[in-house]
Amino acid sequence: MPKVTVDGQEIEVPAGATVLQACELAGKEIPRFCYHERLSIAGNCRMCLVEVKPGPPKPQASCALPAAEGQEIRTDTPMVKKAREGVMEFLLINHPLDCPICDQGGECDLQDQAVAYGRGGSRYERENKRAVTEKYMGPLIKTIMTRCIHCTRCVRFSEEIAGVDEIGALYRGEDMQITTYLEQAAAHELSANVIDLCPVGALTSRPYAFEARPWELKRTLSVDVSDAVGANISLHSKGREVMRALPRINDDVNEEWLSDKGRYQVDGLSKRRLDKVYVRKAGKLAPATWTEGFDSIASHLGKDKSKIAAVAGDLVDCETMFAAKALVKACGSDLVEARQTGMTYDVTNLAAVNFNSTFAGIETADCIFIIGSHIRWEAALVNARIRKAVKAGAKVFVVGPEWETTYPATFLGEDLKVLNRVPKALGDAMKAATRPAVILGGAALAAGALAPALKLVDKLKLVRAKEDGTTWNGFNVLHMSAARMGSLMLDFTVPSGMAEIAAASPKVVLSLGADEMNFEPFADALKVYIGHHGDKGAHHADIILPGASYAEKDGTYVNTEGRVQFAEKAVFAPGDAREDWTILRALADALGVSVGFDSFGELQAKMIAEAPALGEEGLADYGALSKADSAAKFEGEITAYPVKDFYLTNPIARASAVMQQCSAELLHGAEMKEAAE
Repeated sequence: MPKVTVDGQEIEVPAGATVLQACELAGKEIPRFCYHERLSIAGNCRMCLVEVKPGPPKPQASCALPAAEGQEIRTDTPMVKKAREGVMEFLLINHPLDCPICDQGGECDLQDQAVAYGRGGSRYERENKRAVTEKYMGPLIKTIMTRCIHCTRCVRFSEEIAGVDEIGALYRGEDMQITTYLEQAAAHELSANVIDLCPVGALTSRPYAFEARPWELKRTLSVDVSDAVGANISLHSKGREVMRALPRINDDVNEEWLSDKGRYQVDGLSKRRLDKVYVRKAGKLAPATWTEGFDSIASHLGKDKSKIAAVAGDLVDCETMFAAKALVKACGSDLVEARQTGMTYDVTNLAAVNFNSTFAGIETADCIFIIGSHIRWEAALVNARIRKAVKAGAKVFVVGPEWETTYPATFLGEDLKVLNRVPKALGDAMKAATRPAVILGGAALAAGALAPALKLVDKLKLVRAKEDGTTWNGFNVLHMSAARMGSLMLDFTVPSGMAEIAAASPKVVLSLGADEMNFEPFADALKVYIGHHGDKGAHHADIILPGASYAEKDGTYVNTEGRVQFAEKAVFAPGDAREDWTILRALADALGVSVGFDSFGELQAKMIAEAPALGEEGLADYGALSKADSAAKFEGEITAYPVKDFYLTNPIARASAVMQQCSAELLHGAEMKEAAE
C-alpha cells in the first residue's frame, strides 16, 4: 500500500487508489462534477485539480491520476485555487441564470461549488451564450439541456449500470449535446437515477417539477415496498402529502439506486384513497361508521368465531400480519395466508426460500442460472447486480420465455424437464465456476419447481467453502412481494395455501390489502377489506375498513434476502383511515376476544418474542438448506412470468397517474396527445 502526503499529512492508501480518493482519505474535500464512485472515470470537468510532486508544474486532474509511493499532493496552493476558479468560470460562461426557477436549486452541485470554489465575480460581458434545444427523455425526466455541463454521468450510468445504451453525446466542442438516440424516451426500469446523478439542473424530475423546494420538505427514512428488494428510501413530505421518494445509500441492498416504480409511484398515495368506512347495502357500498362495520362482522360470525380467515397482500408490514394472526388465533382459527395468488411451496425451511447469496454476494458469482424469473421487472436492482457480475466475467443461463436482458445470456427454452438432466453447456459452466448461483423466480415457484431445484444444490455444488473460510451458498429464491419473507418468518401460511382457506369455507375473510387474490371461492363469505386504495380488493368487499399505506405507519419489512428493515411513518392517513393494527385491535374488542396488546410497542414486543429475528435490523440467520427430495422432478413449462406490466404491479402504482403514463407510453406505445387535442 503506497504512502502519500496530502497537505503535509502522510497517509497510507489502498493499491490502485486515485489521488482524489487519497485526498478524501485524508479528510480533504475535492470538488468534482464528472467523477462518481460507482461510474468509470471520465476526467471531463477538470474541477478536481490538485498539485502533485513529483510531476509537471501544473494542476492535474486528481480523479484520473493514480496514487503512487512518495507523492506530495497539495490541495490548497494558490495554483490550485486559481485553476479551480478558472474551470468554474468556463463552466459558467454558457450556463443560464436559471437558479430562481430551477428545480435543482437548493441541492445543486454547481451552485454549491460555484460559491465555494468560484471567483466571486464574473467577467462575462457581451458574448453570446450557447443554447441547446430541449430533448424528450420520457414522462419521468425533464430536460433543460442548455444547463448541461457535459459531465457524462447520465451516459455512463445508462451504459455501465443499467446496461441500456439509450443516452449519448452528439457533435463536438461547443456544439456537443447529450441526448437519447432519435430523441426517444429512456425506456428502462432505472432511468430516473440520472436525475440524482446530474450535478446541475439539466435533468430534473418531470412529475416533481415546481412542486416544492428541498428546505420545505420533511425527510423520513423508509423502505420501498414496490418489490421484494427492500431498497432504502427517504420519503420527502410537505404537510400531509408525500412529494417524492429518493434513494438512500445502502451498499448491501440498493447501493444508491432506486427503480422508477419505487421512486414515482408515490403520487398514487393521494389518489383513489379509501378514507371512510363502507358497508355493502342492497348490493352497493354505502358510507358507514366504524361501529356499523364492526357490528356487521360480529353479527355475521355469530357465536362460532372460528369461521374467520385472514389473507395478507404484498405491501403489508410484519406488525399488521402479526396482529391479524393474533386476532384469528384468538377467535379459534388458524386460517392465515400471505401467498394471495395461490402459490404453494414448502416453507418449513426458510433457507430454501431465501436469497442466500445476498445482493452484494451475487455480484461475485461467476455462473448464474435463472429459472422462471424476468429479473428486469421483478427486481430491477438485482438485475443491475447481475450485470456487474457479467462484466466481471460471469456467464448467465435462463429457463423461461425470452426477455430483453441487459447482458449476454443463454436461454435454454421454456420446458422445465430439460433440467432433470442438466444441459451440457450449463453443466460445464457450473463445473468451471468457483461461485455458482441459481435464482428461482415467481414463475418457477408457481410451477412447483422449488423441490426439484433443491436437488441442484448437490448436483451443481452450490454450497461450498470460499477463499476466506466462509461458506458460499448459491441457492436463491427471488420473491416479488415486500411482505413475503416477513409472512414466512411469522408463519402466516397454511400448507395448501389459498386452496386450504377456500376449502374451510370461512364466514368472514379479512383481506389485508390483498388485491391480487381470487375472490370467487369466497362468494358466500363476508369479505372485509382492510386497505388503503380503491383497487380490486375494495371492489369485491362487503365491508371496507380504511387502512394506512406504508408511508403512513411505522412498520417492519423483510426483503427477499432475509434482511430485516424498519420503515418510519412519514405522514398521517387521510380522513377516517387508521393504522392497520389499530383496526384489528378494535375489531378484537368488537368480537369479544383478547389479542394481548394495546399499543404499538406492546404489539412489537410480542411479535419479536415470537420471531426474535424481527427485532434486529440486518440479515436474519435461517440456518442450513433442507435436504432435497430425491424423488422430486422438474415438470411442466414456464410460458409466462407473473409480472405483466412493470409499472402497474400494486394498488399504489395502479392509482399513480405517473405510472399509468409510463405504462401507456413506454410499454404499450400509446402516443401522447398534444395540448390542442
